[in-house]
Amino acid sequence: MTLLETGRERAGAIILLLGAAILLTLLPYASGLIGGLVLYVVFAPVFLTIARRVPERWAAAVVVTLALVLIVAPTLVFAGLVVDQAQDIATGVVRGPLVDRLATIQVAGYPLGPRLAGLGEQVLAWLGRSAFGVLGTATRVGLNLTIALFLLYYLLRRPGQAWDAVRPYLPFSAASAELLRVRFHDVTVSTVIGTGLIALIQGVLVGLGFWVMGINNAVFWGVVTVVFAILPVVGSGLVMAPAVLTLFLGDRYGAALVLALLTVVVGNVDVVIRPIIFRRYAQIHPLLTLVGAIGGVTYFGLLGILIGPLMLSYFFELIRIYRAEYVEPAAVPAVPGMPPAGPGPPPRGGEGVPRPRGPPVVRAAGLILAVYH
Repeated sequence: MTLLETGRERAGAIILLLGAAILLTLLPYASGLIGGLVLYVVFAPVFLTIARRVPERWAAAVVVTLALVLIVAPTLVFAGLVVDQAQDIATGVVRGPLVDRLATIQVAGYPLGPRLAGLGEQVLAWLGRSAFGVLGTATRVGLNLTIALFLLYYLLRRPGQAWDAVRPYLPFSAASAELLRVRFHDVTVSTVIGTGLIALIQGVLVGLGFWVMGINNAVFWGVVTVVFAILPVVGSGLVMAPAVLTLFLGDRYGAALVLALLTVVVGNVDVVIRPIIFRRYAQIHPLLTLVGAIGGVTYFGLLGILIGPLMLSYFFELIRIYRAEYVEPAAVPAVPGMPPAGPGPPPRGGEGVPRPRGPPVVRAAGLILAVYH
C-alpha cells in the first residue's frame, strides 16, 4: 500500500505538518499561553465572586486589571532593585572580607587563594554587568504577558467553551476526563499558591533578618530570596549561606550565629506550610518541583521556575489516569456528579489482577510515580 494513498492519510499528514508549524511558531510564546491558563485557575474564584454583583464582562475586566497590577508592580520593583543595587552589591563583595580571606588560602604550600579571589572578582563583576541585561528581554516578556491576559479574559468570559472544545479529543472516559480536569486544577493551585506563599514568607523573613543584622541591601536580598525560595529545600539557603559566611569571615561571630539560626527557621517554613496546602489541594513531591524548576528555566526563562514543575505534575497526572483506565483498570475515583469509570477493584488473592502492560514510557513512568507519591 502506497504511503498517503487514501484521503484520510493525506488529511492527517497535512494536519500534522500544519500543527508542527503552528507549534514552532508559538513556542517562543509558550510562557504566555501556559501563564494564561494558570492565571485563569488562580483568578476564577475572584471572578465568580465579582460576577455576582456586576455583569460578567465588567467582572472579567476587573480581574484582568487586578492580575496585571499584581504581576507588573512586583516585576517593576524587582527590576528596579536589580538595576540599582546589583552593581553596588557586586563591588561591595569584591572589596569585602570574603574575597580578602579567599586570597590567603594555601593548599600544600601552593597559593590557591589569589586564583580563587581573582575568579570570584570576575564572576561577581559579570553578575553586576549582567544585571543591566534583565530588561533586554522586555519585549518578549511584554508580548507573553499580553497573550496571558487576553487568554485570561476570554477564558473568564467563556469558561466552559475551552473545556468543551478539548474534551472530545481526550482518550478517556467521561469520569476519567473530569477527574483529570479536577486534578489539573488542584495541581495548579497547589503549585502557584503554595509555592508562592512559601517563597513570599521566606523572602520577608530573610529581608527582616538582613536588616536587623545590619546587612546592606536587605530589601534586594529579600526579593532575591523570593525567587530562589521557589526551589524546595535549597532555595533560601542559596542566599543565607553566603551571608552567614560573610559575617563569620568579617569577625561578626554573634551576627553569624543569629543568621545561621534564622536560616534554620526560614528553611522550616517550607516544612510547616507545604503540607497544609497539600492537604487541601494536591501533593507535589519536592523532587518534582526542584527538577521541574531547573528544567523550566532553560526553556521558559524565569517563569520556568513555576511552569516547569507544573508541566511535570501534569505529565504524571496524565500517566496516573492512563494507568487507571487502560493498564490497571481499577475504578477511577468518582467526581461529584460522575459515575466511576472502569470495573471495580479486582478480587483478593491476586485472581483476575491484570498484568502491567502499556507503552514502555508508561511502565517507566509508573516506577517514577513511586517517588512522586
